[in-house]
Order: sequence, then C-alpha cells, then structure tokens
Amino acid sequence: MNRRRLGFMTVVSLLVLATHATLAGQAAQAPLPNVVILATGGTIAGTGTTSTTTVGYAVATVGVQSLIDAVPELKRIAMVRGEQVFQIASENMTCDHWLKLGRRVNELLAQDEVDGIVITHGTDTLEETAYFLNLAVTSAKPVVLVGAMRPSTALSADGPMNLYDAVSLAGSREAVGRGVLVCMNDQINGARDVTKTNTSDLGTFRSRELGPLGSMRAGRPAFYRTSTRRHTTQSEFDIREIRELPRVGIVYGYADYGSAVIEALTAAGVKGIVHAGVGNGSVSLDARPALVAARVKGIVVVRSSRVGSGAVARNGEVNDDAFDFVVADDLTPQKARILLALALTKTVDTREIQRMFNQY
Repeated sequence: MNRRRLGFMTVVSLLVLATHATLAGQAAQAPLPNVVILATGGTIAGTGTTSTTTVGYAVATVGVQSLIDAVPELKRIAMVRGEQVFQIASENMTCDHWLKLGRRVNELLAQDEVDGIVITHGTDTLEETAYFLNLAVTSAKPVVLVGAMRPSTALSADGPMNLYDAVSLAGSREAVGRGVLVCMNDQINGARDVTKTNTSDLGTFRSRELGPLGSMRAGRPAFYRTSTRRHTTQSEFDIREIRELPRVGIVYGYADYGSAVIEALTAAGVKGIVHAGVGNGSVSLDARPALVAARVKGIVVVRSSRVGSGAVARNGEVNDDAFDFVVADDLTPQKARILLALALTKTVDTREIQRMFNQY
C-alpha cells in the first residue's frame, strides 16, 4: 500500500473518530426531560412500625419531596419536581378527586416546559384513576401511574425502583401518544386493560386478556404493542365542562342475588347501573325485572361480567335490543362505570353510549 493511500485512510479514520466524539458530546449535553410528579398518597407513601411490616402499615404518610429525595438517581434521568395533590389511601378516592387531578394534569401538560407526568397512587383504585385519566387527558405527552405493594420502610420496598422506572418512562419519547400508562414491577401496562390481580404480590398489576404493552429494561422502555382504542387526544370527553360526574352504581351478580340492590340503587337516584353479571354478563330471572324497571325510569343499564376477561356479547345472554341495555365489551365493571359516567355527561341515548363502549 502506497503512502498516499495510507494517508487517506488515516484521515478517514480521524474523521470517523471525530464524528463519534461529536455525537457522544451532543448526547451527553442533551437536556434532561422535565417530569412533574403528582403525589396522591397510597402505600408508596406509607410507613410501617418495623422494616418487616407489610400489613397493617400507615398509608399516605410520606410527602412527595421525601419520595423524590429517597431516589437520588432520578437526577440522572430527568429534571423532577413534585406536587402533593392529595394525601389519601386510594380506597378513599372519589369522582371529585378524579376531576381535580385530571384538570391539574391537563394544565401541566399544556405547558411547553413539561414533558411528562408521573402520578404516585395507592394500588387499590389505581386502575380506575388511570382509566379515567385515559379518557380525560387531552395531551399526547406521557402520563404514568405508579404505586407500591410494600411501604417505604419495608425491606426490599418496591416503591423506589417503581418510581425510577416511571419517571424514565414519563420522560421518554417512546411513551408519547400511547395513552395513560401504569408502570410497576418492570412492566408497562395500558390504563384500559390493566387490573390488580393479587392482594399482596409485587406483580399484581396485569392485563389478563391482552398482556402488557412492554417492559422496562435497565431503566428504558421497550414496547411491543399499543392500544387501538380511543384515548387522550382522541377522546370526546372534556372535563373542563364537567362540575360533577353522574352517579353510577355497580350490581354484582351471584347465585340467588335477587333484586334488592338494583331497587336500592334505583331509589337512590343513580343515573346508571353497571350489572357485573356471571359468565357472559348473564342476568338472573329474579334480577331482570328490576333492571328493566330501572331502564323504564331512564336509568342507563350496562351489562358487564364479573369474570375478569372476555367481551360481553350483545344480545347473547340477554336481548339487549328489546330491553334497551348497553354491553360493556371487555371492560371490567369498575371501568365500565367510569366510561358510563363520562358518557352520561354528554348523552342519555343508549345507541350513542353503546358506540362509546365499542370505541373506548
């Protein structure tokens, strides 16, 4: 090889090395995403009397800044600030809490300097808050709910790692446009499909029918699928116009359950009833007249199933057309209640409400 050829290759090598060094420098100087953590309480903010206390601990005792300070590694992946929105156990979450939280999320996401939001939440109703926000948030920016199954004082507390992953996910480009997400135990689940499946297991949150959207790997998201149902930026619901959500009750089906609960809800003035039927949303002969009477009074009736997975077939176990009922598709009863409440803020037309259940 002549000297001219050798000199040319040396110059090319130097240029390649310089290019790599420039790109590495740019990556190192890339600004960190701005993530806001909205704290609502729950086990992730709980404390026990000993390091082995995992039952009977006090929930919602640790403030948001303490949660952030407990994970100093957050500073490496995002510019983080926190707000204490509520400080409650999640079984005490109400529709008013949802509306306040949803409005604050939309306010923050409308700001150019906010790239994503993490919401710390108790696990008992986390899936319900997530689905409400999935229908109420108007931005494509990531919103991630996170919780813990062990209090912050426990040995091997899961909250700090869950929070780290959630912040990383909320600040990632990969999560943009995927709807509201739940990130716990290294899994990424969509708000529509995820549910709590175990009272105490760390891997309690699962999407039983369709599986997770992806997983966290070494602190970075890896997605494998996305939800095709309408959410966030495609949602027709505007909570700015809603002062309160219509009252919707759930009736749980079981052998010999009768009609007493249905009649009580009707007398209480609910606007909608979700019937969590056995099997494919079946309604017993004893309960059916009470549901029909409720519908005659203008109460919208939605048939769902207590099974936990699978879609309820319209006009399958019940002649829904004849009774003017709506079916919940594969939404769990607690999520069907949320969609029905939001639907009732726009219409009482059961054909329109059925369309919403088919699309969301």
